Amino acid sequence: MKLAYDIKDKPKFGQLIIFAFQQLLAILAATIAVPSIVGNGMSQSAALFGAGIGTIVYLLFTKFRSPVFLGSSFAFLGSMFAAFAGAVSVEAGFAGIIIGAVFAGLVYVVIAIIVKVAGVKWIDKLMPAVVIGPTVSIIGLSLAGNAVGDALHFAENDGSGFAMGLHGWLGFFCALVTLFVVMICSVFGKKMAKLIPFIIGILAGYAVAAIFTVIGTKTNNPELIIIDFSVFSEMKVFAVPDFTFIKAIKGFSAIDGKYIATIAVAYIPVAFVVFAEHIADHKNLSSVINKELLEDPGLHRTLLGDGVGSMAGAFFGGCPNTTYGESVGCVAITGNASVVTILCTAIMAIVISFFGPFVTFLSTIPSCVMGGVCITLYGFIAVSGLKMIQKVDLDQNKNLFVVAVILISGIGGMTLKIGRVTLTEIACALILGIITNVVLSRKKDDEAVEEKAE
Repeated sequence: MKLAYDIKDKPKFGQLIIFAFQQLLAILAATIAVPSIVGNGMSQSAALFGAGIGTIVYLLFTKFRSPVFLGSSFAFLGSMFAAFAGAVSVEAGFAGIIIGAVFAGLVYVVIAIIVKVAGVKWIDKLMPAVVIGPTVSIIGLSLAGNAVGDALHFAENDGSGFAMGLHGWLGFFCALVTLFVVMICSVFGKKMAKLIPFIIGILAGYAVAAIFTVIGTKTNNPELIIIDFSVFSEMKVFAVPDFTFIKAIKGFSAIDGKYIATIAVAYIPVAFVVFAEHIADHKNLSSVINKELLEDPGLHRTLLGDGVGSMAGAFFGGCPNTTYGESVGCVAITGNASVVTILCTAIMAIVISFFGPFVTFLSTIPSCVMGGVCITLYGFIAVSGLKMIQKVDLDQNKNLFVVAVILISGIGGMTLKIGRVTLTEIACALILGIITNVVLSRKKDDEAVEEKAE
């Protein structure tokens, strides 16, 4: 695609701040959701701080050549639950999630060394476009339910559909306002509006939600209240995040060998699963910025950045990091691939984690508004994967079967639990796709032999 800002381009300072804020909005909800889901006193501000640190580490390892933000990884949720469940105390649990992140990061380091020695050609053979394309689509499609669920956050899902009461319709209206403002700015916008459609869309959706909320508050009608403004009453202007390593200090003395083994079993296999998603994300980003990132800066560098960045991020925020599809989608829609923008986003995440008013404001953005944004973000990821299949010859049954297996297993939600390890639908789809491609590629080899004989 045509980029408004290439990797090495540096927007003007004022624009840079706005672009960075847009990236922050794109990754915010998922980044702070992980500590909220895990609970046990994990801090959202610390997770945001850790994501910023992890992203800077990633940029350093990739020589500032890969424009993507790293945020809290959902893949390690089960691992983090296991760390707290097996700990003798909450403090030991915090120590456990740091140790687990180190285990996961070391897996990346080992794979990076192997890739450095063996090169990346084997990846192209193992995961050609016919495999990686539909897998990237699954990354977006697997998140479709989250986007729709957020957009219809105030409606009641009875299992057969969403029951649309007044509250549900108003929330959905806010989501649609956000969605269409983003699309209109991106398609018809001029200059700056075209580059910051998410900020404009979110502000528009937030404004509509705020109007409904004010009316609902004045008329004492809870059906009209979309935003919870009460959180501002408990807000602190300045507060140091509850860093994970501080909480973990007392817990390290309570850890024994059995617990460390439990942590290793919970984290290491998941790291191999996330490795597959790492490749898919970077293949997708490569197609967006028209540059093969697995060759420059190189897969070994992206792996090192992701692995060491996860260790650093977990040290402060507890959550291992991963490259974010929301960030890739933001780059794709806005055409802004400037690495300086990503760096500024990381610094902004670190700075605002100390300021209560800003973090509180961001946390009040309604789920329905973020749902409207995510419909476009996740949709672009899905479409990016489909674009990779354009050059694949789908007249061949071999290729059709590979794409079909990946799409159906991924969209169907093939998630397998093996002990404490969960293979996500993305991992299952990719593994099945690789196996199918390897098995059916024999047909192509047989045809080549026959042609040579003739």
